Amino acid sequence: MDPSGLLDFFRKKDLFAASLGIELETMADGYAKASLELTPEHTNGLGIAHGGALFSLADLAFAAASNSHGTAAVAINATISYVKAVSQGMLVAEAREVSRSSRLATYTVEVLDEGGSPCAIFQGTVYRKKEPLLPQADS
Repeated sequence: MDPSGLLDFFRKKDLFAASLGIELETMADGYAKASLELTPEHTNGLGIAHGGALFSLADLAFAAASNSHGTAAVAINATISYVKAVSQGMLVAEAREVSRSSRLATYTVEVLDEGGSPCAIFQGTVYRKKEPLLPQADS
C-alpha cells in the first residue's frame, strides 16, 4: 500500500482531528505518528490538557496505524490511562502494532510531552474489514 496515499487520505478525510489541530505526521506498516500543539482551547477547567484532547490525538494515530496496511479497520475497543498532567507544549502520539490477524489487530499508543515523557497510554483493538480502505484504481 502506498503510504503517501493513505497519509493524504487521513489528512483530507479526518475532519474532526483537523478541527482540533491534530496533524498526522507519518505512517508506515503498523505505525503512525501524530502531533498536537496544546492551546488554551485544549484545556479543562483545571488548566490542564482535556482528556478528550489527549484521547483524540491518540485515536488518530491508532486509526492511521490500524489502516496502514490498506485494509479498512474500525475500532471495537479503546482504553486510555492518563499518567501525567500537561498544560502546554507539543504533544506527540506514536501508535505501534502489537498483533494482527486477518480480522483483529491490537495497537498501543504512547502520548508524549515535549520532553518525551508519557502523558497517556492508549490501547485499542480494531476489526479488519474485507474491503480496502481506498478505492482501487481501474487498471
